[in-house]
Amino acid sequence: MSGSVAHYLLLSLPSKSAPESYPSQSVEEWLERSLIGGKAVVNKIEIPSFKIGTLDSLVLQSEELQKIDEQLGHAVTKVLEVLTSLYDNNQPLVNASKKVDDKWVSDYVEHFKWKSSKFRVDKSLKELISAISEEAFQLDTDVRNAYANYTTAKSNLAAAERKQTGDLSVRSLHDIVSPSDFVLDSEHLQTLLVAVPKNLHSEFLNTYETLTPMVVPRSAKLIKEDSEFQLYSVILFKKYIADYTQALREAKFVPRDFVYSEELLNEMRKEHEVAAQTENRLKGELIRLARAAYSDITSNWFHLKSIRVFVESVLRYGLPPDFVTSIIKIPNLKAVDQAKKELIHEFGYLGGNAFSVDKKGKVQKDNSLNEYSNLVDTEYEPFVVYDVEIK
Repeated sequence: MSGSVAHYLLLSLPSKSAPESYPSQSVEEWLERSLIGGKAVVNKIEIPSFKIGTLDSLVLQSEELQKIDEQLGHAVTKVLEVLTSLYDNNQPLVNASKKVDDKWVSDYVEHFKWKSSKFRVDKSLKELISAISEEAFQLDTDVRNAYANYTTAKSNLAAAERKQTGDLSVRSLHDIVSPSDFVLDSEHLQTLLVAVPKNLHSEFLNTYETLTPMVVPRSAKLIKEDSEFQLYSVILFKKYIADYTQALREAKFVPRDFVYSEELLNEMRKEHEVAAQTENRLKGELIRLARAAYSDITSNWFHLKSIRVFVESVLRYGLPPDFVTSIIKIPNLKAVDQAKKELIHEFGYLGGNAFSVDKKGKVQKDNSLNEYSNLVDTEYEPFVVYDVEIK
């Protein structure tokens, strides 16, 4: 999947913290003026004060939130892959679908607001996490199932189109044959259609009467030809059809499994039309579903991230909750690493002895973390920060 990627840092710092090199500046002021030379776009996010359970429950929720965060990120990516496929890799059309709550995804992310009408903050963290994740996972399942149905319909249409465009050995014959090409309503005789390679034309005419007994002499009739095959009809007794079919294959002729029936012909004529209508209908339904799912899953994803920031901040900074959360847009991936280094340089002191910087600016760690630190995050950092990529 092609398309540009927007890089963000979701950062939480104690409200009373200050950059070590500029103690007179507020967090917001330093981020806007100094982080990567003032090239970052910084927006403050208001995170509600959720109901807090025990410290042990927060640790368990921290682990759960990390897992669900990753899963929802994958779900958003999957929806974009579906849209990219539906739009035949037309990136402008894919980008036009990247809206959340009727806003461009970048605007939604950079000005995120908790939607209390949907996710009430008087509910417990467990209830909120469950409601957010279950809805998003159901949407992910709906998109995957609808995409599977559409893929089947697309394959059926391709098969119907091949029947119309292939050579006489494989293509549908409903628009080629007519009742006059067949012996109809006979108790003993049946017409068999044969696709004969053009280079075997003479051999067929010289041998078709003798491949099995009971072939009507001089019954071979040329119905149609293309660049590779000639389509013949041959009349023989019904009880020899199986033997004759086998003999044709051994002689490198192609018997066509076709019994004339007006009802069957009408069904075959409709096959492509029905396949095209079904594919088109399912494609339209899937586009609408995928666009809606992108909006809702992305929205739920950022609500979950807000809870994750809250939980991690309480575990890191303690009670009562008093921290500043910012969503920071970084110009490129290389600048993300630089921004983190600068943040660690200015706010590494928040990690105490567990996180410091040597004279060369290299991060130094020791094992004197609190009893929960190894559970809070896989990679311990002196403050709460998450990389966010919006594709």
